[in-house]
Amino acid sequence: MRPAHLALAVLVAAVWGVNFTVIEIGLDRFPPLLFSALRFLAAAVPAVFLVGRPKVAWRWILAVGLVLGVAKFGLLFVGMDAGMPAGLSSLVLQIQAVFTALFAAAALGERPSRLGVTGMAVALAGIAVAAVDEGTTGPLTAFALVVAAAACWGASNVLTRRAAPPDALNFMVWVSTVPVLPLLLLSLWTEGPARDLEALRALDRQGAGTILYVAWITTVFGFGAWGLLLRRHPASTVAPFSLLVPVFGMTSAALFLGEPVTPLRWCAAVLLVGGVAVTSLAPRRGAPARRVDPDPAAADRAEVTPSR
Repeated sequence: MRPAHLALAVLVAAVWGVNFTVIEIGLDRFPPLLFSALRFLAAAVPAVFLVGRPKVAWRWILAVGLVLGVAKFGLLFVGMDAGMPAGLSSLVLQIQAVFTALFAAAALGERPSRLGVTGMAVALAGIAVAAVDEGTTGPLTAFALVVAAAACWGASNVLTRRAAPPDALNFMVWVSTVPVLPLLLLSLWTEGPARDLEALRALDRQGAGTILYVAWITTVFGFGAWGLLLRRHPASTVAPFSLLVPVFGMTSAALFLGEPVTPLRWCAAVLLVGGVAVTSLAPRRGAPARRVDPDPAAADRAEVTPSR
């Protein structure tokens, strides 16, 4: 990988890691479901008018939009609003690699190797350590919501691999159009019109900045740059850089939010990141033959679907 592309991969990981701190700041100003809806609205408009028509079937856009946009991000934002720390959230979400492997085994017939199973066990041990740490400092319900968000992320990864979008940015922008209305309706139902209206009336420069960061910097720039890297390099070369996300997430949360990083949390980070690395990079067995794609990079792009 060229130095410029190496720097870009690290920059994207940093952007995605800092995103959790920005979300935490935004949750001080918006109800979680409304904040998530505004994030997708800002990511979709005006980008949807610039990226061209969808390049995959609508059923895949709708499926990923509901599972990733509504379920995954809805659960993440609600979990963080309920007390899950930003740094720990950036770490726990990485368990999505284990869920992805399990769902891929069930839906795609991709049996993990023994090394992959070992990686899953190590990652799950990291989650257990993180749960023990969170149980001494915060609500376990919030922790469980973020784990559920990771499971939804894993499901959306399998759906995205089935869709095999040839353009990651085009796909993500169109996916971003799907969650806006469901999240707004859920916000009106559970958070209430009065609370939503109050948050919108109190919108200030910092609140608008959090929306623009999570929409344009995290989604539009992040996925555009990631898609560029995947077009130029194999997925196995690009994917490991996503393991830097919790490093930047925990560091930024400690610096800007004053979140403590306990010895247990460091232990959880080592186990979880190490286990995820092994799970992600271990070979899979028994996967069905895939169709030949005229774009030689398309298969690699379909293998890595980070989402922040």
